[in-house]
Amino acid sequence: MTTITDVARAAGVSPATVSRVFNGGRVTAERAERVRRAAADLGFAPNRVAQSLRKQRGSVIGLLIPDIENPFFTSLARGVEDAAQQTNLSVVLCNTDEDVDKERRYLGIALAEQMAGVIVAAASRTRTDLSPLAARGMPVVAVDRRPRAAPVDAVLVDNQHGGEAATEHLLRAGYRRIACITGPEGASTSEERLAGYRDVLRDAVRDGTLAPDGVADPLRAYARYADFKVEGGRAAMADLLAMDEPPDAVFVANNLMTVGALEVLSEAGRTPPGFGILSFGGVPWAPLVRPSLTTVELPSYDLGFTAAGLLQERIAGSAKPLQTVVLRTELRVRDSTAGPQRLPPTPAGPAAGATPV
Repeated sequence: MTTITDVARAAGVSPATVSRVFNGGRVTAERAERVRRAAADLGFAPNRVAQSLRKQRGSVIGLLIPDIENPFFTSLARGVEDAAQQTNLSVVLCNTDEDVDKERRYLGIALAEQMAGVIVAAASRTRTDLSPLAARGMPVVAVDRRPRAAPVDAVLVDNQHGGEAATEHLLRAGYRRIACITGPEGASTSEERLAGYRDVLRDAVRDGTLAPDGVADPLRAYARYADFKVEGGRAAMADLLAMDEPPDAVFVANNLMTVGALEVLSEAGRTPPGFGILSFGGVPWAPLVRPSLTTVELPSYDLGFTAAGLLQERIAGSAKPLQTVVLRTELRVRDSTAGPQRLPPTPAGPAAGATPV
């Protein structure tokens, strides 16, 4: 393999001069031309990735996530950090709390501090604005959520497929009044998981598998937007149980809302598997609770690790076309969806804070 020393010898210069030519240092035009000619003759191609990352040694990248208390984002952050450590990049963690204004302030700080790049799980599909970073040439990778019309690399989960797998499983288990508690309206993850749920129900209505008594529109009657937090899960679950024809199962679109939904079900005496519950996103205790919790497992660590790898390539000067990497989910069936138990309506009023979809 041709080395920098070989090029220096052929060009009649020192290795330091060759290094300056390929790293933008000061060199006379005549010497630079000799070095480039010698490199071409010898087939020498400098490692641009290594060069750029050496320049960035000790630099910092920003990681913007909505909720560090959510185990999903904790695992994602660990994946980012592990990948960044391989090239001596440090990670600054910013918790946006799903707040676009807070997110905007953190993005401004990233620019002001001249960070090497940013990985962002967008607070909003429509209102997150990455254009100031693009205008300054700062590398950005979207992770888990892609802001609309943002020209950046992205690492995403196949949320719609996960929603379809969850709903199909509940139907096969015998549940018929299947509810969905999804996240904030407009968030890409919320809408994609809800879309998977509705696609399966639409097919079930079409082929006659699903025809709940007393429900005019099963695709909308049992769907609720919430906030991806425990309290949102509580409010939405209470609202669903207050229906004249309450559901007999629920697909909850993230792990924290599942905690809130389980609390309400326990208080109402409607425990799994008689009332089925399935969580999109695993939690460490899912196999340990009784009955154990059926989950759609997300590749959270791999999301972070892959996003950091793409960011490192951009920091290194990669001019490849923008990439979108989509990772698949995995359904893990446990006891909480073993089969339905028909239950009478709950004589309670609707809970505040739950938004019908």
